[in-house]
Amino acid sequence: MSSSRDAVPSSSSRRDFLRNTTAGLAAVSLAGCAADAAGVTEPAVVRAPVPLKGDEPLRIAVVGVGNMGGGHVEAFMSFAKKNKEKVQVTAIADVAKPHLDGWVDRASKTQGFAVRGYRDYRELLKKEDVHGVVVATPEHWHAQNVIDCLGAGKDVYVEKPMTLKMEDAFRISDAVAKSDRLVQVGTQYMMLPRYREARKLVESGVLGHITLLQTSYCRNSKNGEWLYEIDPKIVPGEMLDWDAWCGPNGSAPFDHEVYHRWRRYRRWSTGIIGDLLVHQMTPLVWAAKMGWPVRVTASGGRYCDLKMENQDQVMLTVEFEGGHTMIVMGSVCNETGLEVMIRGHQANIYLGGNNCVLRPERVYSDDVEEKTIQCAGMNEQDELRLDWLRCIRTRQPNQSQVELGAKIMVIVDLATRSIWGGGAWTFDPATRKAAQA
Repeated sequence: MSSSRDAVPSSSSRRDFLRNTTAGLAAVSLAGCAADAAGVTEPAVVRAPVPLKGDEPLRIAVVGVGNMGGGHVEAFMSFAKKNKEKVQVTAIADVAKPHLDGWVDRASKTQGFAVRGYRDYRELLKKEDVHGVVVATPEHWHAQNVIDCLGAGKDVYVEKPMTLKMEDAFRISDAVAKSDRLVQVGTQYMMLPRYREARKLVESGVLGHITLLQTSYCRNSKNGEWLYEIDPKIVPGEMLDWDAWCGPNGSAPFDHEVYHRWRRYRRWSTGIIGDLLVHQMTPLVWAAKMGWPVRVTASGGRYCDLKMENQDQVMLTVEFEGGHTMIVMGSVCNETGLEVMIRGHQANIYLGGNNCVLRPERVYSDDVEEKTIQCAGMNEQDELRLDWLRCIRTRQPNQSQVELGAKIMVIVDLATRSIWGGGAWTFDPATRKAAQA
């Protein structure tokens, strides 16, 4: 991953941000099974959206069922069985034959009709009469997957992190601006009521000037992180289209460790920063109504899992436009994290439990009343999926949107540059360019 990547220009305002079109995309043919190594390209298919008639079942396709994608298939089938939503999984795509065959068979038997399977997701987009597509591929594929789905007239649910690189996040946002389709980013904590209550408090002005956000995602294991089971049968050839798996990230020698455990490797993942910290940063940045991040410094290292290329502990300092700072800690070698808080000049919001707690600063104790807002617990991942399905029907805005996802990807990208290259990195919202401070 280069630390000198250029981003495409834009304005910092939301309207201009959404209206800007992607610059500098290569005109690369996608006729073959694997994408060209030049990177993300224009949509391989251009189609009109599939009309949704009345309360007919939503027809959903899932691309990538090696891990999270299978969970999505199960969730949608459960929604239908429990009458939570009229939804069918009608098509599945995966470059690995065992994954594809296994989930096509399971979904077909569970739903009582033949689910179609594809090794190349673009064939699915050409032939399948689906309303929405879930993208659960490795993150280096997300931008191309989403852009192709939008070109094919599909609404999209894309797993987090939204992309691998910052500029690909802007490519998605530009594609959304040119489309009438919606994209849900899979950061499920956006559905938790405590963050919505915190946003109301922020909007009320009771905190005064917000000075600091703090959050973390910490967990621990004896052997290391992302050590998913290796299936020795999955090798290039009939069992796996390895070139297609590599796709926009360019060719690479096959490696079981990389294919099954790609989050451990720098070229294919940002590790803790993109996979774990995105969960916590996204709703906190939204609740505190932060603007664009403008300066990021990150540090960390490999302290326990020395076989992993990515770090097993990191610390981020993020500065936002408007005079605000956020500190974020991530670890997969110690499970004790930071208290989740929004600190203000006049009061603080505590978000570590299910509830939203407001407490005044001591010098403002006569001006701000302490209170606890009770918030119900939920299966936030299912609620995010259901939110996407409801919005496909109603065409109302979905909860976890691309513009917020792009802000988070700026943090992820700058933190990654900082942690590998050292020093602070800055971002100019007006030009979408990053630079070393």
